[in-house]
Amino acid sequence: MDGIAQRAATAVAIPILALTLGHVFSNAVRTLPAVAVDVLTRDLGLSAQELAALTGAFPAAFALAMIPVGVALDRWGVRLTTLVLMAIAMVGTALAALAPGPGTMLVAQCVLGVGCAGAMMCPITYAARATDPVRFGVWSGIIQGVGNSGMLLSASPLALLIEWQGWRAGFWACGALAALAFVVVALTVRQPPPARAQAHSLWQDTREILAIAASPRLRALMVFAFASFAAILGVRGLWGGPWLMEDKGLSRVEAGNILLLATIGLVIGPAIAGVVVRWSGRPILLMVGSHFVVAALIICLVGGGPGGWLSTLLGLAVLPVWFDTLLLTGFGLILSYQIVVFSQVRAAVPPEQTGRALSANNVSFFGGAAVFQALSGVAAAFGGVGAALLTFAVGLLVCSSLYLWLRARTQTPGGSQSGGGMAV
Repeated sequence: MDGIAQRAATAVAIPILALTLGHVFSNAVRTLPAVAVDVLTRDLGLSAQELAALTGAFPAAFALAMIPVGVALDRWGVRLTTLVLMAIAMVGTALAALAPGPGTMLVAQCVLGVGCAGAMMCPITYAARATDPVRFGVWSGIIQGVGNSGMLLSASPLALLIEWQGWRAGFWACGALAALAFVVVALTVRQPPPARAQAHSLWQDTREILAIAASPRLRALMVFAFASFAAILGVRGLWGGPWLMEDKGLSRVEAGNILLLATIGLVIGPAIAGVVVRWSGRPILLMVGSHFVVAALIICLVGGGPGGWLSTLLGLAVLPVWFDTLLLTGFGLILSYQIVVFSQVRAAVPPEQTGRALSANNVSFFGGAAVFQALSGVAAAFGGVGAALLTFAVGLLVCSSLYLWLRARTQTPGGSQSGGGMAV
């Protein structure tokens, strides 16, 4: 029996990890600008604020594509959905690598956003259908952690590649990773689409996703998610590199090394978070608390810059780089408790709605990233990179507070939440 159980576990693990390779690609390609802002703005004739708006097209397209992706996952299954999206992603990387100006790069970012729209949801949906609730919680952390390793590539390795061959080579390297993901998924994933009780039109499926997102069961979680991924994409994916290079005076590779450490926190953090959540039995407290702590870390990071409130308080012109390293690593570790959202969403809907519910949650994840990235560009135009970073701290505080308020309103008289049923 042990051998049978081991083979069964392997049969589940291999396709999940194959699908997660697409998540690795997605994280690498969308965080590449963090170590290439200066050369991208120079070659495309943009300011840093204009680049923020341009790359904001990625999460915007991603969020819009999540609705058809959710429909596709429940209608045609994980395998076909992933293969189509990875093919689109390969086209996007080629467009980005060949972009002669901002117009083509804008199109490339939109295509990449669509191509990456299922990068996390495909392995998450596969795991939700193939595992029980306890193992799904474990796999959620593994998928997030392994997927976040893509940001390891966009730290020191891509920084070195960009120094050697330029930012276009970075996009070509990401395209090769997308091609590898396509091949591995084609060879290993065989899960059929779920059985459907009745046939729905595509429009009915789309309306159902929107209805699920707006339902009392998920409304509070949608608000929480709105700022959660925005912080990762904004701090690690765009403004972290300019902060270290412009405000702290580091070279591209030195900044990449620090972002590498921050990314290690994002890679190992989900696994640690999964263990802590199971041990403590307080998922909501950890999920919300992580947002408040991360907001404080961002505020302290900016405060330690040239002329910042913390530097002034300590009588220094600027705090040393090790301070930024410590805070950015803590940022990655602590924000990883956002993985609790997936278990909350899964518990709130029946199995046949899993793909659509998780996709609805991802619409909020990436829709919020698009909104806050645009706001950060406006903030940067008035107050520099520090102001851009603070945009995400404010977003985390506001959305987490609104989540707690909405959650309290949707609790039943007996004290249980209407959708989720997990302990505080």
